[in-house]
Amino acid sequence: MMLFGGKDDAPETPTTAPKPDSAETPKSSLFSRMKQAVARTRESLSARIETVVALTRTVDEQTLESLETVLLTSDLGVQTTTAILAALRDRARRQAIEGGEELRALLKEQLIAILRAPQGAAATPQVSPREGPFVTFLVGVNGTGKTTSAGKLAAWHRAQGRTVLLCAADTFRAAAIEQLEIWAARCGVEMIKTRQGGDPSAVLYDAMAAAKVHKIDELIVDTAGRLHTKSGLMDELDKMRRTAAKLIPGAPHEVLLVMDATTGQNGLNQARQFTQSAGATGILLTKLDGTAKGGICVAIAQELNLPVRYVGVGEQMTDLLEFSPAEFVDSLLG
Repeated sequence: MMLFGGKDDAPETPTTAPKPDSAETPKSSLFSRMKQAVARTRESLSARIETVVALTRTVDEQTLESLETVLLTSDLGVQTTTAILAALRDRARRQAIEGGEELRALLKEQLIAILRAPQGAAATPQVSPREGPFVTFLVGVNGTGKTTSAGKLAAWHRAQGRTVLLCAADTFRAAAIEQLEIWAARCGVEMIKTRQGGDPSAVLYDAMAAAKVHKIDELIVDTAGRLHTKSGLMDELDKMRRTAAKLIPGAPHEVLLVMDATTGQNGLNQARQFTQSAGATGILLTKLDGTAKGGICVAIAQELNLPVRYVGVGEQMTDLLEFSPAEFVDSLLG
């Protein structure tokens, strides 16, 4: 196991947070970065909605059917689209919708409400535990970007002035340990690891013990996307949850399901098993900048009843944004 102060296995990590290079320095507001990230989705969705809005003087059933077609082809999914149209039809029965611009405004309200619903508010504050660090598990299938996201999340917390420890609990895939070491070095944080094929719960135990001793604020745990053992992935994750709770009451405090935005509805189907079995509390959505399927954010909130916490918008260390429903919808629809 690599522990604090270890010489043999420790990556060469700087004692202070590294200064990101010019390519990684945010030069625009978070809203501008979100708008850039959803550009491909906006080109697809907004253009189609604009066609409906421009031709609409009186919102009738034909208008709503046209809007329904647009939403269905934008990866919002049948369930989400049905819920939105039901709300708009209900509004139209109670009070006439005056033209395309009001329809656009009402659609934005519906999208924001759906995205906020799993949180119960615009944001859910993270409350630090009384004892030990705030423990976050990253779970999900291989290929979604869990390990990269663990590194970006570490950098994000460092930027907020928090101390961070990374735990390499994806012991099945050797490349995951090496990859996380690189991210630890880039972020200027320590990492706890073991050999390939080691017990994930054992390395988690060591990481939590070290985090408590060194009064670390955030412990970020990279977990396996698949296992070769007979016990199965979900059994292993459950064992890790029990291990975490023994050392720190209430841990893990957050279980982020890492999803690839480019997979759209297919990714949503994969996510259901993790939502039910791994106890996911939120979503970290990767590769949002590389897809026209950004509408999947809304489908996630509606169908999985989980809040999107963070979105990955590029390859650089600072390309992780805290998700804001209002900013996301404004970026999509203007």
